[in-house]
Amino acid sequence: MTDTTDVTETWKFPWGPAAATGVGSMPGEDAREAARVATGELEAFPFLPELPARGPGADMTGRTAGLLAELYAHVEPSGWRISDRPGRDTRRARAWLREDLDALEEFTQGFTGALKVSAVGPWSLAAALERRNGEAMLGDAGACRDLADSLAEGLRGHLAEVRRRVPGARVVLQLDEPSLPAVLAGRVPTASGYRAHRAVDRAVAEETLRRLVAVAGDDPVVVHCCAPGVPFGLLRRAGARAVSVDAALLTERDDEVIGEAVEGGVALFAGVVPGTGAAAGALSDPAGTVGGVRSLWRRLGLSPESLAESVAVTPACGLAGASPAYARAALRHCVRAARSLANDPE
Repeated sequence: MTDTTDVTETWKFPWGPAAATGVGSMPGEDAREAARVATGELEAFPFLPELPARGPGADMTGRTAGLLAELYAHVEPSGWRISDRPGRDTRRARAWLREDLDALEEFTQGFTGALKVSAVGPWSLAAALERRNGEAMLGDAGACRDLADSLAEGLRGHLAEVRRRVPGARVVLQLDEPSLPAVLAGRVPTASGYRAHRAVDRAVAEETLRRLVAVAGDDPVVVHCCAPGVPFGLLRRAGARAVSVDAALLTERDDEVIGEAVEGGVALFAGVVPGTGAAAGALSDPAGTVGGVRSLWRRLGLSPESLAESVAVTPACGLAGASPAYARAALRHCVRAARSLANDPE
Protein backbone atom coordinates (compact mmCIF):
# COMPACT_ATOMS: atom_id res chain seq x y z
CA MET A 1 0.00 0.00 0.00
CA THR A 2 1.24 3.49 -0.84
CA ASP A 3 2.45 5.46 2.16
CA THR A 4 0.53 8.60 3.00
CA THR A 5 1.61 11.73 4.77
CA ASP A 6 0.78 12.11 8.44
CA VAL A 7 -1.43 15.20 8.43
CA THR A 8 -2.22 15.24 12.14
CA GLU A 9 -0.01 18.22 12.90
CA THR A 10 -0.99 20.16 9.76
CA TRP A 11 -4.75 19.90 9.45
CA LYS A 12 -7.74 20.25 11.70
CA PHE A 13 -8.69 16.59 11.26
CA PRO A 14 -6.29 13.65 10.99
CA TRP A 15 -7.76 12.51 7.66
CA GLY A 16 -6.71 15.79 6.06
CA PRO A 17 -8.48 17.91 3.42
CA ALA A 18 -10.43 16.57 0.43
CA ALA A 19 -10.85 13.22 2.20
CA ALA A 20 -12.93 10.25 1.12
CA THR A 21 -13.66 6.97 2.87
CA GLY A 22 -16.18 4.14 3.02
CA VAL A 23 -18.99 3.61 5.49
CA GLY A 24 -18.49 -0.02 6.49
CA SER A 25 -19.99 -2.89 4.52
CA MET A 26 -18.74 -4.27 1.22
CA PRO A 27 -20.15 -6.97 -1.11
CA GLY A 28 -18.94 -10.54 -1.26
CA GLU A 29 -17.33 -12.93 1.20
CA ASP A 30 -13.61 -12.53 0.44
CA ALA A 31 -11.90 -10.60 3.25
CA ARG A 32 -8.64 -10.17 1.33
CA GLU A 33 -10.39 -8.77 -1.74
CA ALA A 34 -12.46 -6.37 0.36
CA ALA A 35 -9.36 -5.14 2.20
CA ARG A 36 -7.48 -4.79 -1.08
CA VAL A 37 -10.24 -2.59 -2.52
CA ALA A 38 -10.76 -0.54 0.66
CA THR A 39 -7.05 0.22 0.97
CA GLY A 40 -6.33 0.52 -2.75
CA GLU A 41 -9.15 2.84 -3.76
CA LEU A 42 -8.92 4.88 -0.53
CA GLU A 43 -5.18 5.12 -0.05
CA ALA A 44 -5.38 8.22 2.15
CA PHE A 45 -8.28 7.16 4.40
CA PRO A 46 -8.99 3.39 4.23
CA PHE A 47 -11.42 1.50 6.44
CA LEU A 48 -11.90 -1.98 7.86
CA PRO A 49 -14.67 -3.58 5.74
CA GLU A 50 -17.64 -5.61 6.97
CA LEU A 51 -18.84 -8.52 4.81
CA PRO A 52 -22.41 -9.36 5.89
CA ALA A 53 -22.87 -11.74 2.94
CA ARG A 54 -20.88 -14.31 4.95
CA GLY A 55 -23.85 -14.62 7.31
CA PRO A 56 -24.70 -13.93 10.96
CA GLY A 57 -21.62 -12.76 12.83
CA ALA A 58 -20.26 -10.85 9.84
CA ASP A 59 -23.14 -8.34 9.92
CA MET A 60 -22.58 -5.13 11.86
CA THR A 61 -24.66 -6.24 14.86
CA GLY A 62 -23.02 -9.66 15.00
CA ARG A 63 -19.51 -8.27 14.65
CA THR A 64 -20.14 -5.81 17.49
CA ALA A 65 -21.75 -8.52 19.64
CA GLY A 66 -18.53 -10.48 19.22
CA LEU A 67 -16.58 -7.54 20.64
CA LEU A 68 -18.56 -7.37 23.89
CA ALA A 69 -16.67 -8.05 27.11
CA GLU A 70 -18.30 -10.65 29.41
CA LEU A 71 -21.54 -10.47 27.46
CA TYR A 72 -22.39 -12.97 24.74
CA ALA A 73 -25.07 -13.32 22.09
CA HIS A 74 -26.48 -15.95 19.78
CA VAL A 75 -28.77 -15.88 16.76
CA GLU A 76 -32.49 -16.51 17.10
CA PRO A 77 -35.03 -16.30 14.24
CA SER A 78 -35.91 -12.83 15.52
CA GLY A 79 -32.31 -11.62 15.68
CA TRP A 80 -29.38 -11.51 18.10
CA ARG A 81 -30.15 -12.45 21.72
CA ILE A 82 -28.03 -12.29 24.88
CA SER A 83 -26.57 -15.63 26.03
CA ASP A 84 -25.13 -16.98 29.26
CA ARG A 85 -21.89 -18.12 27.65
CA PRO A 86 -20.02 -17.80 24.34
CA GLY A 87 -21.43 -20.20 21.77
CA ARG A 88 -20.97 -20.99 18.10
CA ASP A 89 -22.29 -17.63 16.90
CA THR A 90 -19.96 -15.65 19.16
CA ARG A 91 -16.96 -17.77 18.14
CA ARG A 92 -17.84 -17.34 14.47
CA ALA A 93 -18.16 -13.55 14.79
CA ARG A 94 -14.77 -13.33 16.50
CA ALA A 95 -13.13 -15.61 13.93
CA TRP A 96 -14.41 -13.52 11.03
CA LEU A 97 -13.18 -10.33 12.68
CA ARG A 98 -9.72 -11.89 13.07
CA GLU A 99 -9.82 -12.82 9.39
CA ASP A 100 -10.77 -9.25 8.49
CA LEU A 101 -7.96 -7.84 10.63
CA ASP A 102 -5.45 -10.26 9.10
CA ALA A 103 -6.43 -9.03 5.64
CA LEU A 104 -6.29 -5.39 6.66
CA GLU A 105 -2.85 -5.86 8.21
CA GLU A 106 -1.59 -7.47 5.01
CA PHE A 107 -2.61 -4.51 2.87
CA THR A 108 -1.51 -1.73 5.27
CA GLN A 109 2.16 -2.60 5.62
CA GLY A 110 4.04 0.68 6.11
CA PHE A 111 0.84 2.71 6.16
CA THR A 112 0.74 6.01 8.02
CA GLY A 113 -2.41 8.10 8.20
CA ALA A 114 -6.05 7.85 9.23
CA LEU A 115 -7.64 4.39 9.31
CA LYS A 116 -11.34 3.96 10.16
CA VAL A 117 -12.88 1.04 12.04
CA SER A 118 -16.53 0.77 12.98
CA ALA A 119 -18.84 -0.77 15.56
CA VAL A 120 -22.51 -0.38 16.38
CA GLY A 121 -23.05 2.37 18.94
CA PRO A 122 -24.64 1.72 22.34
CA TRP A 123 -28.17 2.85 21.50
CA SER A 124 -28.58 1.11 18.17
CA LEU A 125 -27.04 -1.99 19.75
CA ALA A 126 -29.53 -1.80 22.64
CA ALA A 127 -32.34 -1.56 20.09
CA ALA A 128 -31.05 -4.57 18.14
CA LEU A 129 -29.96 -7.00 20.88
CA GLU A 130 -32.67 -8.96 22.67
CA ARG A 131 -32.84 -9.90 26.32
CA ARG A 132 -33.64 -13.50 27.18
CA ASN A 133 -37.38 -12.71 27.13
CA GLY A 134 -37.16 -11.58 23.51
CA GLU A 135 -37.56 -7.87 24.22
CA ALA A 136 -34.86 -5.40 23.19
CA MET A 137 -32.30 -4.44 25.79
CA LEU A 138 -33.48 -0.89 25.14
CA GLY A 139 -36.48 -1.56 27.38
CA ASP A 140 -34.33 -2.05 30.51
CA ALA A 141 -32.25 0.93 31.69
CA GLY A 142 -29.96 -1.28 33.76
CA ALA A 143 -29.37 -3.60 30.82
CA CYS A 144 -28.50 -0.59 28.66
CA ARG A 145 -25.88 0.54 31.18
CA ASP A 146 -24.37 -2.94 31.37
CA LEU A 147 -24.33 -3.18 27.59
CA ALA A 148 -22.60 0.20 27.22
CA ASP A 149 -19.97 -0.80 29.78
CA SER A 150 -19.36 -4.11 28.01
CA LEU A 151 -19.12 -2.39 24.63
CA ALA A 152 -16.67 0.18 25.99
CA GLU A 153 -14.38 -2.52 27.35
CA GLY A 154 -14.59 -4.53 24.15
CA LEU A 155 -13.80 -1.49 22.02
CA ARG A 156 -10.73 -0.71 24.11
CA GLY A 157 -9.34 -4.11 23.27
CA HIS A 158 -10.34 -3.86 19.61
CA LEU A 159 -8.71 -0.45 19.14
CA ALA A 160 -5.55 -1.65 20.86
CA GLU A 161 -5.43 -4.63 18.49
CA VAL A 162 -5.84 -2.43 15.41
CA ARG A 163 -3.09 -0.10 16.63
CA ARG A 164 -0.81 -3.07 17.21
CA ARG A 165 -1.42 -4.47 13.75
CA VAL A 166 -1.15 -1.12 11.93
CA PRO A 167 1.26 0.85 14.13
CA GLY A 168 1.53 3.82 11.79
CA ALA A 169 -2.22 4.46 11.72
CA ARG A 170 -4.21 7.13 13.46
CA VAL A 171 -7.27 5.01 14.23
CA VAL A 172 -10.64 6.69 13.72
CA LEU A 173 -13.54 4.96 15.49
CA GLN A 174 -16.94 5.08 13.81
CA LEU A 175 -19.98 4.35 15.98
CA ASP A 176 -22.94 3.29 13.84
CA GLU A 177 -26.16 4.71 15.29
CA PRO A 178 -28.87 4.27 12.64
CA SER A 179 -31.54 3.77 15.33
CA LEU A 180 -30.60 6.76 17.47
CA PRO A 181 -33.34 9.13 16.17
CA ALA A 182 -35.97 6.42 16.79
CA VAL A 183 -34.54 5.71 20.27
CA LEU A 184 -34.79 9.39 21.18
CA ALA A 185 -38.30 9.72 19.76
CA GLY A 186 -39.73 6.54 21.31
CA ARG A 187 -40.29 4.86 17.94
CA VAL A 188 -38.48 1.53 18.50
CA PRO A 189 -41.20 -1.16 18.48
CA THR A 190 -41.51 -3.83 21.15
CA ALA A 191 -41.37 -7.51 20.21
CA SER A 192 -45.13 -7.64 19.70
CA GLY A 193 -45.08 -4.66 17.37
CA TYR A 194 -48.13 -3.17 19.10
CA ARG A 195 -46.23 -0.75 21.31
CA ALA A 196 -42.98 1.17 21.23
CA HIS A 197 -40.26 1.44 23.83
CA ARG A 198 -40.27 4.60 25.88
CA ALA A 199 -38.07 7.38 24.53
CA VAL A 200 -34.62 7.54 26.09
CA ASP A 201 -33.91 10.80 27.86
CA ARG A 202 -31.58 12.89 25.70
CA ALA A 203 -29.27 13.64 28.62
CA VAL A 204 -28.89 9.91 29.31
CA ALA A 205 -28.27 9.19 25.63
CA GLU A 206 -25.67 11.94 25.44
CA GLU A 207 -23.81 10.83 28.57
CA THR A 208 -23.71 7.21 27.38
CA LEU A 209 -22.31 8.25 24.02
CA ARG A 210 -19.77 10.48 25.76
CA ARG A 211 -18.47 7.47 27.71
CA LEU A 212 -18.09 5.49 24.48
CA VAL A 213 -16.36 8.38 22.71
CA ALA A 214 -13.89 8.58 25.59
CA VAL A 215 -12.76 5.01 24.85
CA ALA A 216 -10.89 6.28 21.78
CA GLY A 217 -8.72 8.56 23.91
CA ASP A 218 -7.06 11.22 21.77
CA ASP A 219 -8.22 9.61 18.53
CA PRO A 220 -11.32 11.02 16.85
CA VAL A 221 -14.76 9.40 16.82
CA VAL A 222 -17.25 9.59 13.97
CA VAL A 223 -20.93 8.83 14.57
CA HIS A 224 -22.72 7.45 11.52
CA CYS A 225 -26.50 7.83 11.33
CA CYS A 226 -28.22 7.08 8.00
CA ALA A 227 -31.70 8.06 9.19
CA PRO A 228 -33.69 11.30 9.12
CA GLY A 229 -33.46 13.55 12.16
CA VAL A 230 -29.77 13.15 13.02
CA PRO A 231 -29.24 14.81 16.46
CA PHE A 232 -26.19 16.86 15.48
CA GLY A 233 -26.16 18.96 18.65
CA LEU A 234 -26.32 15.93 20.96
CA LEU A 235 -23.51 14.21 19.06
CA ARG A 236 -21.34 17.32 19.15
CA ARG A 237 -21.81 17.68 22.91
CA ALA A 238 -21.02 13.98 23.36
CA GLY A 239 -17.59 14.60 21.82
CA ALA A 240 -17.96 13.32 18.25
CA ARG A 241 -15.39 14.90 15.96
CA ALA A 242 -17.46 14.07 12.88
CA VAL A 243 -21.01 13.07 11.97
CA SER A 244 -21.59 10.77 9.00
CA VAL A 245 -24.96 11.05 7.24
CA ASP A 246 -26.90 10.09 4.14
CA ALA A 247 -26.94 13.56 2.56
CA ALA A 248 -30.14 12.78 0.64
CA LEU A 249 -32.03 12.70 3.94
CA LEU A 250 -30.94 16.18 5.01
CA THR A 251 -33.37 19.06 4.60
CA GLU A 252 -33.07 22.79 5.03
CA ARG A 253 -34.56 22.29 8.50
CA ASP A 254 -31.23 20.68 9.42
CA ASP A 255 -29.18 23.70 8.31
CA GLU A 256 -29.01 25.44 11.66
CA VAL A 257 -27.86 22.41 13.66
CA ILE A 258 -25.36 21.43 10.97
CA GLY A 259 -23.96 24.96 10.93
CA GLU A 260 -23.61 24.99 14.71
CA ALA A 261 -21.86 21.62 14.65
CA VAL A 262 -19.39 22.63 11.93
CA GLU A 263 -18.64 25.95 13.62
CA GLY A 264 -18.14 23.95 16.83
CA GLY A 265 -15.38 21.93 15.20
CA VAL A 266 -17.32 18.91 13.92
CA ALA A 267 -16.62 17.51 10.45
CA LEU A 268 -19.39 16.36 8.12
CA PHE A 269 -19.02 12.98 6.41
CA ALA A 270 -21.39 13.54 3.52
CA GLY A 271 -22.90 10.36 2.08
CA VAL A 272 -23.49 11.56 -1.46
CA VAL A 273 -22.61 8.52 -3.61
CA PRO A 274 -25.48 6.00 -4.08
CA GLY A 275 -25.00 2.69 -2.34
CA THR A 276 -25.97 0.67 -5.44
CA GLY A 277 -25.62 1.13 -9.15
CA ALA A 278 -29.34 1.76 -9.61
CA ALA A 279 -28.94 5.46 -10.41
CA ALA A 280 -27.91 5.80 -14.05
CA GLY A 281 -24.94 8.10 -14.50
CA ALA A 282 -24.49 8.47 -10.76
CA LEU A 283 -20.71 8.15 -11.06
CA SER A 284 -20.18 10.33 -14.12
CA ASP A 285 -19.86 13.80 -12.56
CA PRO A 286 -17.67 14.13 -9.43
CA ALA A 287 -18.32 17.87 -9.03
CA GLY A 288 -22.05 17.37 -9.49
CA THR A 289 -22.05 14.68 -6.82
CA VAL A 290 -21.03 17.26 -4.19
CA GLY A 291 -23.15 20.09 -5.60
CA GLY A 292 -25.61 19.75 -2.73
CA VAL A 293 -22.81 20.08 -0.21
CA ARG A 294 -21.63 23.29 -1.87
CA SER A 295 -25.21 24.60 -1.75
CA LEU A 296 -25.42 23.74 1.94
CA TRP A 297 -22.19 25.62 2.58
CA ARG A 298 -23.53 28.71 0.80
CA ARG A 299 -26.79 28.60 2.76
CA LEU A 300 -24.84 28.35 6.02
CA GLY A 301 -22.60 31.25 5.07
CA LEU A 302 -19.52 29.19 5.88
CA SER A 303 -16.11 29.95 4.43
CA PRO A 304 -15.59 28.23 1.04
CA GLU A 305 -12.00 27.58 2.10
CA SER A 306 -13.24 25.39 4.94
CA LEU A 307 -15.30 23.14 2.67
CA ALA A 308 -12.62 20.63 1.69
CA GLU A 309 -11.26 20.51 5.23
CA SER A 310 -14.58 20.11 7.06
CA VAL A 311 -16.29 17.69 4.64
CA ALA A 312 -15.30 14.12 3.80
CA VAL A 313 -17.10 12.27 1.01
CA THR A 314 -18.55 8.78 1.48
CA PRO A 315 -21.18 6.50 -0.02
CA ALA A 316 -24.68 7.16 1.27
CA CYS A 317 -24.47 4.01 3.39
CA GLY A 318 -22.82 0.60 3.22
CA LEU A 319 -22.08 -1.07 -0.12
CA ALA A 320 -23.09 -4.63 0.79
CA GLY A 321 -25.97 -4.57 -1.69
CA ALA A 322 -23.83 -3.41 -4.61
CA SER A 323 -21.92 -5.48 -7.14
CA PRO A 324 -18.15 -5.75 -6.52
CA ALA A 325 -17.49 -3.68 -9.64
CA TYR A 326 -19.86 -0.95 -8.53
CA ALA A 327 -18.41 -0.90 -5.00
CA ARG A 328 -14.92 -0.31 -6.40
CA ALA A 329 -16.20 2.38 -8.75
CA ALA A 330 -18.20 4.08 -5.99
CA LEU A 331 -15.17 4.36 -3.69
CA ARG A 332 -13.06 5.67 -6.57
CA HIS A 333 -15.78 8.21 -7.33
CA CYS A 334 -15.82 9.32 -3.68
CA VAL A 335 -12.13 10.19 -4.00
CA ARG A 336 -12.70 12.22 -7.17
CA ALA A 337 -15.73 13.99 -5.69
CA ALA A 338 -13.78 14.89 -2.55
CA ARG A 339 -10.95 16.34 -4.61
CA SER A 340 -13.44 18.50 -6.49
CA LEU A 341 -14.39 20.16 -3.19
CA ALA A 342 -10.89 21.64 -3.05
CA ASN A 343 -11.32 23.21 -6.48
CA ASP A 344 -13.16 26.36 -7.48
CA PRO A 345 -16.60 25.20 -8.66
CA GLU A 346 -16.55 27.85 -11.36
